[in-house]
Amino acid sequence: MTGAQVDPTESAESGGPESAAERCRAWLLEGLSEQSARHPGPHARPNPEHEGHRWWRVMCLTGVDYFSTLGYQPGIAALAAGLLSPLATVVLIGLTLLGALPVYRRVAHESPHGEGSIAMLERLLPWWSGKIFVLVLLGFAATDFMITVTLSAADAAAHVVENPFAPGWMHGGNTWITLVLVGALGAVFLKGFREAIGIAVVLVGLYLTLNVVVLAVSAWEVLSHPVKIGDWTDAMTAAHSSPLAMVGVALFVFPKLALGMSGFETGVAVMPQVKGDPTDTWEKPTGRIRETRKLLTTAAVIMSGFLLLSSLATTILIPQSAFKTGGPANGRALAYLAHEHLGQVFGTFYDVSTIAILWFAGASALAGLLNLVPRYLPRYGMAPEWTRAVRPLVLVFMVTAVLITLWFHASVDAQSGAYATGVLVLMLSAAFASTVTVHKRGHRKATLGFGTITAVFAYTLVANVIERPDGIKIAGIFIVLILATSFGSRIHRAFELRAAEVTFDDTAARFIDEAARSGPLRLIANEPQEHSRREYRAKEYSQREETHIPDRGPVLFLEVLLHDSSDFSADITVHGEEKYGVRRLRVVGPTVPNAIAAVLLSLRDRTGKVPHAYFTWTEGNPVSHLIRFLVFGDGEVAPVTREVLRRAEPDPERRPRVHVG
Repeated sequence: MTGAQVDPTESAESGGPESAAERCRAWLLEGLSEQSARHPGPHARPNPEHEGHRWWRVMCLTGVDYFSTLGYQPGIAALAAGLLSPLATVVLIGLTLLGALPVYRRVAHESPHGEGSIAMLERLLPWWSGKIFVLVLLGFAATDFMITVTLSAADAAAHVVENPFAPGWMHGGNTWITLVLVGALGAVFLKGFREAIGIAVVLVGLYLTLNVVVLAVSAWEVLSHPVKIGDWTDAMTAAHSSPLAMVGVALFVFPKLALGMSGFETGVAVMPQVKGDPTDTWEKPTGRIRETRKLLTTAAVIMSGFLLLSSLATTILIPQSAFKTGGPANGRALAYLAHEHLGQVFGTFYDVSTIAILWFAGASALAGLLNLVPRYLPRYGMAPEWTRAVRPLVLVFMVTAVLITLWFHASVDAQSGAYATGVLVLMLSAAFASTVTVHKRGHRKATLGFGTITAVFAYTLVANVIERPDGIKIAGIFIVLILATSFGSRIHRAFELRAAEVTFDDTAARFIDEAARSGPLRLIANEPQEHSRREYRAKEYSQREETHIPDRGPVLFLEVLLHDSSDFSADITVHGEEKYGVRRLRVVGPTVPNAIAAVLLSLRDRTGKVPHAYFTWTEGNPVSHLIRFLVFGDGEVAPVTREVLRRAEPDPERRPRVHVG
């Protein structure tokens, strides 16, 4: 009842504009269903019969995001740390291998179905606190993934503009080229994104091979001219008083390099695509966890090697002035070396490869965002049902990407702070969730280790935010928008019928069938706490007296026990129970009125007769009761139940009757 299934073949028969509008709506909502992860993106959940892919192939899928940072990371590192870029990169590698990697290996174990660290925190935090915390994290995740799209496209545009074969009319056109790439990305997703892994394998294989060639030639250039190493070390010595001072500066500036760890959240998001063992089950996907950990470890080791070598090569061989904004190596340091030492033809081929993988990195990031939003917001009731479909969300995200690109003028350097902020918050949340998880299981050493990693990520995040507050500003905008629209949607959808499915146990079914033989069912809504025989009899007598229930007609008591009022919808099971000579139907749900309405409609469908429900007015201020309903799930039950029924059943003749005395 909370989901919808759109038939793309449905259209209005009247023809004309109305028919075209119907066809457009069906196309936009194609694939809308309860299966929030089944969209045609690279992070989609495979069908049950799909065995998945080998871990190294899926590593290429996450690698288009992770490995593509080589396109801009060396230049950003040189701009941030200057001559100390290699030393700061060593610190980054240490945090990657000793911090991020162990954390996400734990996340893979705790959340093996692609939910990531956000789902771990959702399970740890109860009630509304968990929902609000998830919304805040979604704001940072949106920052991470959206900036990945725009930053990658901006860097791809930089490679286009700086290529010597680029026509003159492209020079200075970074912004419009970035917008074209973003638009092309959106068009791909609107059409349908398929065969992602095969494309990713080709792009990653080609890109890494070209980088090996560039770095090998750069290493030969350095070794052939050892004076360059001397010049670099002399410059460092002249700029810093001692090796200890160099280490201190490297530790201080390395948070600016944090975007070099951007692929881990994507790595756990693609877990459903990893092929596990034949003996894997949904509850225990042991093989998938093992293979995903292998994926994460291999990707981290490969990337660490490339980061260190590229940092050394670019720092030693490229003048520092070339890294500045507008310089020939800004945002494209390795491409600069490719053109400089391997010629313009090879350099152009390298540019094309870099542009392709950067553009595809945006595709991977957008698919990750399309995987997150339908997984949480519609389930919380904090987004319309159309957000379960891919195409409407793609349009929303593309508009957002255009606005971000225009805001930052397609500058890679300007967006790096926001990107690093999103990455670091997600890593901090993953480290914190891992710490709490192992602490609850009594693993003291693991708790100490993950706690230390959490502290390091917290320092890195704070340092990055202080140095580059743009990131937290962008994330803050996303968070405010998500919170405002989410709670607005929750209030707007509060009166929906929110039970996905209603089932009756054997005892409840027997009570219902026996009572239905005497005519329409008559149910007395009652408080769920235990009552005595006398209290039940008094309740029945007062309801018969005040609402004119037929004297000899059988009645059933309907009682709703609240479970978690922050949940939006849930499957409902009606349990029958006879106590004190009274037959009662008991259900557990997130809200009282919506659960009662769902049960009444199911009873109508089961018996073929419109049931009657009897309530007592609740004393108190109606505004406070409305707030209680929105927050705690109860309040004034009778009028809300009636409103839910009115919206769910437009035909008054078939609508269950509500009586209040």
